Amino acid sequence: MSSLPATNSKDEDEVPPPQRPPSPPYHTTFVARGLHAQNFPAHKPRDLRIPSPQAMTHVAWSCDGKRLAAVGIDKVTRVWTPEASMEYRAATHFSGGHSDDVDHVSWNPTHPELFCTSSQKDRRIAFWDARQSRHIQQIQLKVSPVQTNYSPDGRALLYTSAGHQLFFLTYGKSNESSKETWQISDKDGSIVASTAMFNHVGDGIILTHHSEHTLRIMDYPSLTLRESPAAHVGGCVAVALDPRGRYLASGGYDSIVNMFDLNEWICARTITSCEYVNAINALSFSYDGEYMAIANTGSYIDICATETGSPIHRVPALAPSPTVAWHPSKYVFAYCGQTKQREGSPPPVAVISLFGGGI
Repeated sequence: MSSLPATNSKDEDEVPPPQRPPSPPYHTTFVARGLHAQNFPAHKPRDLRIPSPQAMTHVAWSCDGKRLAAVGIDKVTRVWTPEASMEYRAATHFSGGHSDDVDHVSWNPTHPELFCTSSQKDRRIAFWDARQSRHIQQIQLKVSPVQTNYSPDGRALLYTSAGHQLFFLTYGKSNESSKETWQISDKDGSIVASTAMFNHVGDGIILTHHSEHTLRIMDYPSLTLRESPAAHVGGCVAVALDPRGRYLASGGYDSIVNMFDLNEWICARTITSCEYVNAINALSFSYDGEYMAIANTGSYIDICATETGSPIHRVPALAPSPTVAWHPSKYVFAYCGQTKQREGSPPPVAVISLFGGGI
């Protein structure tokens, strides 16, 4: 990979060190479980600055980890092959699917070339094949899509709207003679949700609402409520599923991350490494489930051990990141954002960053 500058600008705000919690039970530690802890402090962030008055709002890895997509600063989706280069000019541009700014990108979990993008302003979801320059389908919606998430089989897509409602698209034939396409589901959007995601099997969905203190777990496709554990004071804004199927992590405006045991639906541990002034923005588990990356409204990403909740490393960031995404098979994660406006300094720039080794 071509080298991105390992930057930690002196004019950025000082990043406070994470506070150490009490020592965890010995049986939960890496040593007791015969695992070698990763040396994250040995790595430096690799930052790509893109001149733009807008921020990068979302990044996502393809299911095979070979491509990284980023959206947010215009009508274009940029896709890099990080193992080859993360230079600005090395990105493949996908345009024509949207008439306004693109907000979110999701890769199909069953095909490394397929992805979809959404825009709140033009109220569209566009579907793409990375081997083609033009979108393969475009769906005009009646609401503004905020976030999208594929089912594990890649044949359903849920999305939440700016009005905090839940909707679905399904992939299939409208009649026997037609080819398969994405179609708007007849589910009417009566369920409220700010974020939503499918479980690993595809027979359930996990919902949060920015003004509700509980999570909601529903069966799919019946949408019957199964569980509603209390999670956060003031609202829940982020969730992530452990790839091993042990834990569901949730983050809220209260700066806390809760780790729920999926067998008992009890909170197994609480992570409080983030500063209390910084709400949680996004959560992501490493491919083996051993580590969690926590993005918040501060200019850093925290890495914690899943089984103990202990802080491992605090990664200084050029800007608060709205998202964080671990690579599907390596100890590398991507995040993004926009630098702050500073008096007497150059104008803000959009940022995409990588942290970790192996790429």
